[in-house]
Amino acid sequence: MAGVSAACVACAALLAAAGAADGGGVPRTGVAFRTADAGLQGLFDAAEAKCASNVVQFTSSMRILVEGGGYNNAWIETQPMGGEMYAKRDIEVALNNQVIFLHGQRADGRLPGMVVSTAAALKRGCDTNAPEGYVWLPAHGIAADFEMFQGYCFPDPAWRMYVWAGRDRDYLLRLYKALEAHDAYLWRTRDSNGDGILETWCVWDTGEDNSSRLLTRNAPTRWPFEFPPGDPRTPDPQDPANMKRYWGEHAHAKLPPPRREDVLVPFASMDVMAYSYEGRATLARIARELDNGREEHWLREAAEVRRRLIERLWDPARHACFDRDRTGRRLDELIHNNLRCMWYGVFTQEMADAFIRHHLLNPDEFWTPVPLPSIAVRDPLYRNDEGNSWSGQPQGLTYQRAIRALENYGHVAEVTLVGRKLLPVLIRNGFKFAQQLDAQTGRPSGPKDDGYGPMMLAALEYISRMHGIHVDVAAGRVWWSAVDGTDFTYTQRWGDREWTLVCEAGRCSARLNGRERFTFTAGVRVVTGLDGEPIEVAGIEAEKRTVRVAVAGGADHAVALGPNEAMRWNGADAPSPLRAVPFR
Repeated sequence: MAGVSAACVACAALLAAAGAADGGGVPRTGVAFRTADAGLQGLFDAAEAKCASNVVQFTSSMRILVEGGGYNNAWIETQPMGGEMYAKRDIEVALNNQVIFLHGQRADGRLPGMVVSTAAALKRGCDTNAPEGYVWLPAHGIAADFEMFQGYCFPDPAWRMYVWAGRDRDYLLRLYKALEAHDAYLWRTRDSNGDGILETWCVWDTGEDNSSRLLTRNAPTRWPFEFPPGDPRTPDPQDPANMKRYWGEHAHAKLPPPRREDVLVPFASMDVMAYSYEGRATLARIARELDNGREEHWLREAAEVRRRLIERLWDPARHACFDRDRTGRRLDELIHNNLRCMWYGVFTQEMADAFIRHHLLNPDEFWTPVPLPSIAVRDPLYRNDEGNSWSGQPQGLTYQRAIRALENYGHVAEVTLVGRKLLPVLIRNGFKFAQQLDAQTGRPSGPKDDGYGPMMLAALEYISRMHGIHVDVAAGRVWWSAVDGTDFTYTQRWGDREWTLVCEAGRCSARLNGRERFTFTAGVRVVTGLDGEPIEVAGIEAEKRTVRVAVAGGADHAVALGPNEAMRWNGADAPSPLRAVPFR
């Protein structure tokens, strides 16, 4: 079992630095998986080992999980989310992946898009004069980069780490203030035309490196300014120095220098609206935990963001959201960013159902042989570019985000569908984890062909959803999952609890601290409390299944479940319908 000591001195110091009064230890965690399926075992073992190699001594006092695969810094679009996933194995590292961004927050509330270690910053030529876009923070041993938002997969993972690490109230208070300040910054600066829709100003704001949809609209790569492109103060892109500095990806693609008037950002952005929604929804959850009287306020504020997004960017006839350029013209390309919106939870159930049915599972758009390209394959802006491009090829980050995006809306059978497509490709690729894959062949590409953290974490998470155990710490739930056809033993440890699922010949035994709590037939998911008591049974396969669930010394029921159907477990009484989410 991987993990950290329950009396981790380094983590106690970290919590104190984050604002905790007494720090304290963190629970030990660890994962073990054994199966007779050689390909699946090899994939799990390789992902575990290579993820561990991405844990680095980032500063003198903090180990963190870096992105890997050629990326050795911490980006806010990847490392808080990736860190929280890694909490199943090492809570100290997972918590550091949140706190390092809190350390970098600027006085005006803005959180950094990237954090660079002291050593890396010095190597890049940073010094105490703080180059453009950076803030030098020698007390923390980092430089914080404010050239871009770089996505914002931070609020929910940081909240979850509060639960994983033992519910330290002072950490939560600091997180609350940080999220509140960052949301205020978004609305103070990123609604530059006052239309009530937040904006993206550069390619790296949404982390869509080298994306054709942004480069064809002459978006700058990076933007360290507090005014939008197109403002009279905008550096002239015709100047070669400005072209290199601010339109670097434009130059790399050998596109001619644009004129100022041809720069079509700011975009009214579904992504940045989703950043605010997620932040406000998380603030509501924290307010409830703190009992500070602000939960209803933040729920109303989050609902207002959703209302504006639907009113301005959602097209009910096309069942998707679309950004708008600075002239108000809709950008008609169909993009995977709708799935990102689902990760943040800003879509309604009906919107998510419609996007999945009409687009995500459409083989002419996103359901390619290797699914989830960044831009629908039949769109004119789709490009099969290798290396690091959000113009087409499916990304490890998209596979990572797709899990929560689908689960947010009860589309658990679709998670299995994605896993059934992705895992065999990674096995066929020799257990190598590249940043992106060819949508037709699965051929890997990226800055490097292996070691990319989001792809590795995605693989481990799909295994946990199909052949294992997932602990939903925020809900206090344990998911016990087994699809047909694979024998395995999966163990998840958290503190003094050890959950083990053993599946042999289609019969699954669920155990807590070595004691069998219940059995069930493979092909479904049983959801329990942390105590192993069943709460519901859910259909995670693409076909309807009738299974048996039997509690040790108690109720024994046959349960018929279609994909995305769930039944409430009622003990001695027969299970009753709980929900039914559309499938295909």
